[in-house]
Parts: sequence; structure tokens; C-alpha cells
Amino acid sequence: MDLGLKDRVVLVAGASRGLGAATARQFAREGAKVVMAARNREALVRLQEDIYRETGSQSMMVLPTDLTQGDQVETLIHHATARFGGLDILVTNCGGPATGHFVDLSMAQWQHAADTVLFSVVRLIQTALPHLRKSPVASILTFSSNSARQPVENMMLANSLRLAVVGLTKTLALELGGEGIRVNSILPAWTQTERVTEILTARAAKKGSTLADEIAHQAEETSLGRLGTPEEFARAAVFLASPAVPFMTGVMLGFDGGIYKATL
Repeated sequence: MDLGLKDRVVLVAGASRGLGAATARQFAREGAKVVMAARNREALVRLQEDIYRETGSQSMMVLPTDLTQGDQVETLIHHATARFGGLDILVTNCGGPATGHFVDLSMAQWQHAADTVLFSVVRLIQTALPHLRKSPVASILTFSSNSARQPVENMMLANSLRLAVVGLTKTLALELGGEGIRVNSILPAWTQTERVTEILTARAAKKGSTLADEIAHQAEETSLGRLGTPEEFARAAVFLASPAVPFMTGVMLGFDGGIYKATL
């Protein structure tokens, strides 16, 4: 199936590892021109080299960026659009906030989490929107989390702020639909990423179990009996963001292997 992505300009934030890296790679496989942003320059360069070895694509750009800093976001969008002549698809993504219960979290942690999880998305979209308005296939895809609809124990910050991203996404879909700009979100549950490994390792240490035990426990909660992979996630994300599905907007797509049990 042709997703209509050849030579489309895509910016993937949080692309240095995990779901962001897998998504950037998949866009490149589909022939898109891919701008990859994150704080870790070395990781971005390694990813760019890996993608080049696999696809031969030279239509890539890495831009180290702290998404919590407005001036750096403006620089990111400026250089990305100057290099490739515009922007068709924006993928917002960021690292996860600290774990913890409400009583354990300081206001400083709340503010840092809000800056990272919510306001980085707002800032990216605000800055990119003038360029997206010029594209005939404009699309915004936010990465949220299954925790936005089914809270996860010991993840107060993520449970709260990922839900705010969902609200932002749904509202933007309504506000921008008349301009032909689609806005969707994908909500992953437990996938085989570095972040999940870190969370489950900490959980194992607290419980006196092992990482393998915690992975097995989480896998048991899915209908499929396993965790998802970044590659599987990336295929779903790229499809949802692509011009192949022009009538899909305001969609909160679960990627959870059946963990989410509600009917709606």
C-alpha cells in the first residue's frame, strides 16, 4: 500500500531512541524527507547513519533540540523548513516524566513534567503551524499514552499530563479541520523500549522481583500475551499520520495489545 509519503517532509521530535527513533526510521523507509530532533546529538547521528545504511536515503537532517526551550524550537522549525522547503507532517514526542505517587512529587517536578510532556507539544505545534498550513497533506500526530485513559500505578505525572495532550489533540482536530489539517494521537501501552525497561527495572527492585518477572506480568495483561515492539508501533503511527487516510482526524489510536478493556 502506497502511503503517499514519498518526498513529504516529516519532523519527528524525541527521535533519539525508542518509539521516536522507530517512527523516524519507518518514515524514511516510506521515502519521506525526515528531520529528527532530540537533545542527544550522538544518538541522532547514530540513527541517521543506521537509516542511511538501510535505505540509502540522504534526505535526512538531525537537529539537537531541547523541546522545553522556545528559542531552540524556533531554530528547529526554521532550519527544518529552510532545508526541505516546507513541512507536511509534525510528530510530537518527548521523554516520559518521573514516576511517583502524588504525595511524593514536588511542585518543581510537576512544572518540569508539564514543560516536557505538555508545553513542548504546544510549543512545537504553535511554531510549526504556519508551515503546515501551506501543505496540501498537513498532519499532526501526538504521542500520548494508554495511561491517559487507564491510569498506571505510580505514574501520577504521566497519567495526568498525557491526558492533557489527548485533550489538546482532540480540540485541535476540531479547530484545524476546516483548514484541512488532520490532528491525531497514538496511545501506546507497554512496548519494548528503554523507558519501559527502566520503569520495570525500578519496579522489580522495589518489589524484590526481577525484570523478567515484571515483563512477564505486564505481558499477561495483554490479550496477545506479549509486549509490543517499537517497529510495530512505528508502522501504526506512520499510517495514521500519512496522506493515505485523509478522513481520519481526532483519532486516539490505542496501541496496547488489548490491555485497555473498555468498550469505548
